[in-house]
Amino acid sequence: MTNEFQPLIDRAAWKNLEAHFREIRDRHLRTLFADDPARGERMTLDAAGIFLDYSKNRATGKTIELLRQLAEESGLRAAIDAMFRGEKINRTENRAVLHVALRAPRGTTITFDGENVVPQVHAVLDKMAEFSLRVRSGDWKGHTGRRIRNVINIGIGGSDLGPVMAYEALRFYSDRNLNFRFVSNVDGTDLAEATRDLDPAETLFIVSSKTFTTLETMTNAESAREWSLKGLGGEARAVARHFVAVSTNAAKVAEFGIDTANMFGVWDWVGGRYSMDSAIGLSTMLATGPENFRSLLNGFHQMDEHFRTAPFERNLPVLMGLLAIWNNNFLGAQTVAVLPYDQYLKRFPAYLQQLTMESNGKHVTVDGINVACDTSPVYWGEPGTNGQHSFYQLIHQGTRLIPCDFIAFVRSLNPLGRHHDLLMANVFAQAEALAFGKTPEQVKAEGTADWLVPHRAFEGNRPSNTILAERLTPETLGKLIALYEHSVFVQGVIWNIDSFDQWGVELGKVLAQRIVPELEGPKEPSLQHDSSTNSLILRYRKLKST
Repeated sequence: MTNEFQPLIDRAAWKNLEAHFREIRDRHLRTLFADDPARGERMTLDAAGIFLDYSKNRATGKTIELLRQLAEESGLRAAIDAMFRGEKINRTENRAVLHVALRAPRGTTITFDGENVVPQVHAVLDKMAEFSLRVRSGDWKGHTGRRIRNVINIGIGGSDLGPVMAYEALRFYSDRNLNFRFVSNVDGTDLAEATRDLDPAETLFIVSSKTFTTLETMTNAESAREWSLKGLGGEARAVARHFVAVSTNAAKVAEFGIDTANMFGVWDWVGGRYSMDSAIGLSTMLATGPENFRSLLNGFHQMDEHFRTAPFERNLPVLMGLLAIWNNNFLGAQTVAVLPYDQYLKRFPAYLQQLTMESNGKHVTVDGINVACDTSPVYWGEPGTNGQHSFYQLIHQGTRLIPCDFIAFVRSLNPLGRHHDLLMANVFAQAEALAFGKTPEQVKAEGTADWLVPHRAFEGNRPSNTILAERLTPETLGKLIALYEHSVFVQGVIWNIDSFDQWGVELGKVLAQRIVPELEGPKEPSLQHDSSTNSLILRYRKLKST
């Protein structure tokens, strides 16, 4: 799939990029724009309904060409084709990576182990749609005959971050007669606060766990079951009217008390952080309706097709992925700020944290050899303009280089006076200020006292992307998510790492299972941990018993 026999740093394109970086490392964005007055129009890309202005990156046309050559040398085209063909590119788990099949239109052929999986996908989508329409119309009744007014999604990781992000992002399109909440943390407070003011007779739980054994999810589900039955007279058969499952483990689902007719399947070729457009998105469909959910899938698919077919130099995910490589591996940026200027996208940065860092937070190549350069940076962010009054100070005048992705929309879903113009003015102003800063000479010319000049000067030369779309719709959200999904994939291919496993989450979970009985057992345990862990366990047991 990639040029695995030649280390990344030994490839000709990588060495050419290193030489190129030495040539332009000290060139300021002020100079780059002055030398190329048309740069702001030329270094843009408008595709699939998304506009990207990447001109404020510390890069030139030559940079982009060398990055394109790196993609070619790294086998990116073959890797893209392999993913869309359903090959098992998740090598450490021997799995295919076919989230693109989740949004493929009817009639499309995407095969896995010789079978077209698209009909299976649409069978589940149709089942989700039928169920959603019953709940939304009030036809689905709870155990006491009352309609459902509250929906609580229980999951963790991709089974939570995707649904909660999508619900917040698409709240404008949601049925306001239904109340949606999301529980993920095994901390009992999460479930307690989610159910505190609800009536069990009007509450439906979606339990999302592929295996129906995920510790946090099933612990929360069992407690939700107790809460529900307590309010419904304790009749076990009531569970079937107030719980549905997103899972493949029919035996465990039935044992829990859920009617397997209300079990919505997922597949091994769907990774958790890539699953929000599968049955994991049932809460999204319940909130927005089947038509809007299919529009979301259409947006995903449009970006998939653009990624699959567009030449690298005119390919949005490829460009963003390559620029991320440039900022990370050559400019030395250790973090990326994602700054959506739309309140509905307030959970989008948190969603991207899992997508980017769980995918590419790897220290070895697919061959098990230590990587020779940094992999995923830390992703973080908050909606604008809130962030401007908290952490932008660090981005503007701190000592660390933090590339930024500004995300904004031409039209507001809630036009209110001049609010949107003020919002958009801040988007453009922040990107401009980060790029060009303010020189000491400019500060002095304003009559600033000499002692104050260093404090009011801005170095600038901070890179950013500006992503614009017309309006935040379900279709647009699908495009944005797929844009970042594929950008993450591009980076993983360049680094020659497996972007689709997540072994790093396993060790702590295994150790926790070992510690649980040592906390709960009636007798003082014989502890075999390090002195710190032993001491903490004993202290917790002592304080717990007093």
